[in-house]
Amino acid sequence: VPCRLRVPSASQLRARPLLHGVRRFSTAHNICAPGRTKVGWIGTGVMGKSMVSHIMNAGYETSVYSRTLSKCEPLRDLGAAVRDTPREVAENSDVVFLIVGYPTDVKSCILGEDGVLEGIKEGGIITDMTTSDPALAVEMAKICKETKNVSLIDAPVSGGDLGAKNAALTIMVGGEDSAVG
Repeated sequence: VPCRLRVPSASQLRARPLLHGVRRFSTAHNICAPGRTKVGWIGTGVMGKSMVSHIMNAGYETSVYSRTLSKCEPLRDLGAAVRDTPREVAENSDVVFLIVGYPTDVKSCILGEDGVLEGIKEGGIITDMTTSDPALAVEMAKICKETKNVSLIDAPVSGGDLGAKNAALTIMVGGEDSAVG
């Protein structure tokens, strides 16, 4: 069931890191919660591995993918389903996150053969956490919306690998109000 991700207020962010204690994302329309929402994660490198571990530790059923599949093994040991393509991650997820190396990687993971857009359900949500080109985020959001009525959220992070390990990243979120409201 696709859902909107609720962005905490500034006072809530000061009170706790965004990914710390991720139990549920609530909205007026839907609630994303462990046991209800399946999370897909693409990119399990230095940042992604720690970030998705926090999501998994909060109880979310998770599918993961990395171009270097061996980087997914520690997550498989924690209970993640390791998928062979971004498409397979999307087919088995309500919300898909990605944090990959470069803008070209973002584009190929989403639009490429066996990409997220081929597998995601109509009306789904893709959250790109890669530090990338803002123009690419606008382009990708337009393509996703026109192709499958999918919302793309641009959510680059700041805080490095230590911030990811400690669930203390700053996440800058942009996208349609209906997706991030």
